[in-house]
Amino acid sequence: MHNPKEISKDVFRETFGRYYEEFEVGHKYEHRPGRTITETDNQWFTLLTMNTHPLHFDAEYAKASEFGQPLVNSTFTIAVIVGMTVTDVSQKAIANLGWNQISLTAPVFVGDTLYAESEVLAKRESKSRQNAGIVTVRTWGKKSDGTIVTEFDRKMLIPFQGHGVEDKINY
Repeated sequence: MHNPKEISKDVFRETFGRYYEEFEVGHKYEHRPGRTITETDNQWFTLLTMNTHPLHFDAEYAKASEFGQPLVNSTFTIAVIVGMTVTDVSQKAIANLGWNQISLTAPVFVGDTLYAESEVLAKRESKSRQNAGIVTVRTWGKKSDGTIVTEFDRKMLIPFQGHGVEDKINY
């Protein structure tokens, strides 16, 4: 969420994310831009994370699989979808508290363009932090044709207005 902040007369600084008060249960966010996955993305992520399954980086091996081509690493897919949501749902977060109900519902291949959407499922004030609340969202990752490739629930600790890092520094 892009909220320009007036820092002096006629001077604005762009800001992103939401404070706890700005989340409403039932609100849905379409995260943009999308991201087209490249072969380099898939190979680098797979090898950097020490995933040795050749289905992600050996084209000849992958040709013999039921997919007939290399599969994009599923944890890369999740990471990209989470990243797409940051400017809307967690740019101001204090912490991620967890991911639940992670499903991988369709394969992703090099060249697929992914988009993300989130819905606010719940929010409540924190019992241990007086200046923050817990927000839960469900996020879907979709291919450009609408095929859902992943979905998950995510909980975050979100500051109340006036209590975020941006409120403490000249950022």
